[in-house]
Amino acid sequence: MNERRIGIVMNGVTGRMGLRQHLERSIVAIREQGGIPAADGTMIIPEPILVGRNELKLRRIAEQYELTRWTTDLSEALAEPDVEIYFDSQLTQLREKGVRAAVEAGKAIYCEKPIAEGLEAAVDLARLVRDSGLKNGVVQDKLSLPGLRKLKRLVDGGFFGKILSVRGEFGYWVFEGDWQEAQRPSWNYKQEEGGGIIVDMFCHWRYVLDQIFGSVKTVYCQGATHIATRYDEQRKGYPATADDAAYGVFELEGGIVAQMNSSWATRVFRDELVEFQVDGTEGSAVAGLRRCRAQHRSATPKPVWNPDLPATENFREQWAEVPDNEVFDNGFKVQWEMFLRHVVDDAPFTWDFVEGAKGVQLAELGLQSWREGRKLEVPRLDIEAQL
Repeated sequence: MNERRIGIVMNGVTGRMGLRQHLERSIVAIREQGGIPAADGTMIIPEPILVGRNELKLRRIAEQYELTRWTTDLSEALAEPDVEIYFDSQLTQLREKGVRAAVEAGKAIYCEKPIAEGLEAAVDLARLVRDSGLKNGVVQDKLSLPGLRKLKRLVDGGFFGKILSVRGEFGYWVFEGDWQEAQRPSWNYKQEEGGGIIVDMFCHWRYVLDQIFGSVKTVYCQGATHIATRYDEQRKGYPATADDAAYGVFELEGGIVAQMNSSWATRVFRDELVEFQVDGTEGSAVAGLRRCRAQHRSATPKPVWNPDLPATENFREQWAEVPDNEVFDNGFKVQWEMFLRHVVDDAPFTWDFVEGAKGVQLAELGLQSWREGRKLEVPRLDIEAQL
């Protein structure tokens, strides 16, 4: 069987997301299954070159996954003759420099989000990448989650009738780091290092809302720093300068109202860490990371509200499970396979740097809305008008 081996510079794999989701569960998993078939049957085999700032960490990761190619020199990696793709999962403030180097080297670019620290820089990068003619993509992993794929199936099939509202709940308790180790790195809670849940999650909510329900037209955001003091990896206390919770209301195309609560200071009383409830004239659904349950208009009970009596109905049992109907793989891996086929076969990959810039735009508007205490319009980006 013919093979097409593609060198991929993976910059930032010493971080949690880059290591677990992109290297281990995507690229290494694709290699272990023997690659993925291109349109002509050729097997596409990714050949990662690990790049980072910590030589010891890179060596250990390479040894753990039986990889031989790693370096702390990005230009050296980009100069390798078999390299076709540059991937970036570094800290946000380092990303622009890496992407510009990849454009200069003429490589296809696949990138984590946010693609830049601010909207101006994000639009500049999107314009640079577009004008270069290079294939490019931004990770939009939640669209490939089983729960949201089943929810999208309901939307596309007209199950909801007219969609009225979307309500999303995301989050969990991130320990402060003093008496129990925090589950997230300390930079997440430092504004000066690019931290904050609005910057992190509004990039996600933009593509989820835009691509499943309708374009985001307005935003109102109330942010909060609920935990004022946290403790870093050395158990040293520091003031939290970034938001750890965000309560957003969005108006979507078609009059849909979406509410998205995001918090690292909430304890979970849900079936999954993120859940979306969608209500429409013909039916409703609740989707999480993996499950999706629905209730059609014809099967909707008529509960009676009586605060003087205990509820006797089991409301969860009144919803029907939406079947898988297919085998679902890791969402990050699914998108990697799509991007590899985009590079090799020119297969569609619609989530480009313009989509990434739109995520940065919503995060920036969310922060502005919080500061000013008002609802803001979400205008069309200049670069969109040029496409």
